Amino acid sequence: MGNRTGNIENGKVTRRGFLETAVGTGVSLVALRALTTSGATPADALAGLDTIDQQTPTSESRLLSGSSPIKEPYPPLHNGGFIGPLVPQSPDPLIRFRWSKPEASDDLQAYLLRPVQASTDMPAAFGNLDTLTSQNCNVLVKGIGSIRMDFGVESAAWLEFDSPDFSGDVQMSISEFDKPPLPNAPGKTRTPVRHGNTFRLELNAELYEGVRFGWIHVRRFSKPWHITAVRAVCQIKPTNYQGGFSCSDSMLTRIWYTAAYTVKLNLLKNYFGAILINRGDRILWSGDAHISQGAALVAFGNFEFIRDNIDRTSNHSTHGIASYALYWVKSLLDYYQYTGDDDLLRRYLTNAQTKLDHAATNYANPVIGFYGWDERLGAGYENPECQECKNAYRMLFIGTCREFAATAAIIGRADIHRKYTQIAQEKIKELRTDPRWYESFGVHACSDAINADFATLSERHAIIRHAFMDRLNRLSYSPFNQFFILQAMARLQQFDGALQTIHDCWGVQVNYGGTTCFEVYRPSWNAMIGRNAAVPNSQNGYTSLCLPWSSGAAFWLSREVAGIKPTSPGFRTVDIVPNMGKSLTCVAGWTPTPRGIVAGRFDILSGVCHATIPPGVIARVGIPKGGRNIRRITVNGHAVWDGTYHAVPGIIAAYEDSYFVYFTGVGTGVFAINADYLGKPSSPAKKPVVYPLSFVKEDAITQGSWGGVYGRDGFVLFGYDSPGKNRCCIPDYVESVKSSRGEQGGCRIVHWVTRTMEHRAPAPDSSNDFPRNIGCIKGGTAWSDVTMYVDVLVKGSSKYQLALYFVDWDCVGRQTAVEVFDLHSLNRAVPDRMVADYEQGKYLVYRCERSVRLRLDLVRGDNTVVSGIFFDPIGR
Repeated sequence: MGNRTGNIENGKVTRRGFLETAVGTGVSLVALRALTTSGATPADALAGLDTIDQQTPTSESRLLSGSSPIKEPYPPLHNGGFIGPLVPQSPDPLIRFRWSKPEASDDLQAYLLRPVQASTDMPAAFGNLDTLTSQNCNVLVKGIGSIRMDFGVESAAWLEFDSPDFSGDVQMSISEFDKPPLPNAPGKTRTPVRHGNTFRLELNAELYEGVRFGWIHVRRFSKPWHITAVRAVCQIKPTNYQGGFSCSDSMLTRIWYTAAYTVKLNLLKNYFGAILINRGDRILWSGDAHISQGAALVAFGNFEFIRDNIDRTSNHSTHGIASYALYWVKSLLDYYQYTGDDDLLRRYLTNAQTKLDHAATNYANPVIGFYGWDERLGAGYENPECQECKNAYRMLFIGTCREFAATAAIIGRADIHRKYTQIAQEKIKELRTDPRWYESFGVHACSDAINADFATLSERHAIIRHAFMDRLNRLSYSPFNQFFILQAMARLQQFDGALQTIHDCWGVQVNYGGTTCFEVYRPSWNAMIGRNAAVPNSQNGYTSLCLPWSSGAAFWLSREVAGIKPTSPGFRTVDIVPNMGKSLTCVAGWTPTPRGIVAGRFDILSGVCHATIPPGVIARVGIPKGGRNIRRITVNGHAVWDGTYHAVPGIIAAYEDSYFVYFTGVGTGVFAINADYLGKPSSPAKKPVVYPLSFVKEDAITQGSWGGVYGRDGFVLFGYDSPGKNRCCIPDYVESVKSSRGEQGGCRIVHWVTRTMEHRAPAPDSSNDFPRNIGCIKGGTAWSDVTMYVDVLVKGSSKYQLALYFVDWDCVGRQTAVEVFDLHSLNRAVPDRMVADYEQGKYLVYRCERSVRLRLDLVRGDNTVVSGIFFDPIGR
């Protein structure tokens, strides 16, 4: 697959160089000798980092031996073996597998996973269920019921079972979480296709889907029969890990490998794809791949495959998403920086100029189409023309022009450099006609502005205070957009905050039980849903738990925390300057380049550091001070630094600033570095998550008799009198209550029942009289219509209590996630809440002091519903 990485000497690893590279990592010499004889690289050795002697690879243990008894679309794993290091932090079952010579033209291969857990809703119907998780399955089917299987890791797979004596009727299901798919999620449950004694769930022409959990549903039983094998048949593009990351924070290491696995899992035969649920996104995207390709650059070095994807997307439709053309240009520039491929860059100069020139015509009043799923970015397609989208797009354009101009100068195209530098300067000058231009920007537009790299020092300080100090609202709903926020925080030297943000965005996904990166996520979800439970579905439709363009954490950690960045195209020069902030004490990274592996390891507790520079590369290596002073540094046993530089072979000069001692002109070789630190490292002050409003309670007692409990100031009973008609008594301090649904505009106002004596139906007024009516506003069932929102606009900063009344009137097992936003800023205002089991009626009660948006997201059931909203005084 085009892993064109050389090694230390003329493309080969020497035993001496390899051992010197890895000894400082704490890897045992016995393990290293085994790796050197197997042809492993220095990156393989570094990948072990204090764990290589562990004998049980947790992810690999899921693999099944043998092959499927039927003809599969792709052959089993071949042309390689399990010779790489163990990395327990990786969810990839093939983390140790190395193909001998993977190429971009390689077809997919297949491997088998067995379940790691199995359970049933009818224990009496299944005997020997525990054998499902072994290599020798022999389950006896004795009746009707369902078996749920957890394969332990998300895979691009299809589900099969074998039975020599099958009888009756079965269906099969798959899901990314531990509940069967929603009834309105087509293509997840089906009668399997029989191939001899093998039963395969064939959901689409390509067979595969995102699979973590699978079900066998016995619908009709006539006589006992046996299940002798169950397997997930997984597809994979031959791709070797060439890069890696490790640090003193094990969660960050886990996040890096989870992100890398997500990208690898979504490499299709010819392009960077996605195994999305019911979304129609299994197509070639020209913009989303920007982050996927960045993660692939640092994890795999599959340069040929990335180049081919840039080719394929060069004239591809952006699907009406203006930013995607700019992301394509940025992908081209990233690829050029990492490979030095002059031919490809020159071939696409005109193409990139066409994209930028078109964007220039769109600048004044951008037509965006889509910028992200975050509420502040218009909630995807709901309001893509919001001002934050326009501002962010303008800043992205300025930054892309500046980056393109700088790259053109490198290859001698002064004309292109002048043109796009001038365009950017004109836009910046226009922006600064308002000296406080950034105050109308949210965190996304501020991030794109910082990444455009034109802000003055005073502007940078003001933007930090304006957009990046709030731990809660520097989080984006979308990990794709979060990557650009992280980039900006790195440019602003806000590394401790950025590392906390990675935990808040990606760490919570791992803690949920995820083994890949999700399309969207909120930290508060973990408090309201169980491990691997069904997640909310909102403006993004059915939420995917495996999205490669959410994998930017790997790219960012390698570049910014391990600090390995090309400083000239193709890694002719490179920085190895780690940024650990006050949060980390040790970090290691290794990045594939066309010239070999560039690697660095830095430990500010022991002072033991290493750097590996392949032939043809000149490096600047930064030894982090970690908030202390460095008294003395030796390199390969020679004194180099004691406040002044002392010449040694392989290093041209040294200097220091407040954060690092830098060695410059560092040439080819393996450098064992020892730093003598003075003092103790400092610790970061963690900022709490602060929500401006508060949740008061959940009430399952009051039911429909709300009089005297809620609604003292006013109420809205949705659809109470007839379809499309609400019964309202709006308080003086409320200007309006408006509802809307997904991309379709106004909510569907439903009238359920007239003149009922049921207590769960809301009373017509505060008298709590009978008979009663009940209606609701209702979300849709299409994937793009599973969410709705209610905007409550109040006068000024009025304080009030707000209660939402939910009734699952037709008892279909609805579960709904409720989000609360400041209506004007669209920042988060309250942790998300789940309302479930509300067949008899439940209230969620909030304390508010501003206008709010209430978003209701489908979790389970047919759709979202809410029947009433009630207003009450606070403190009067």
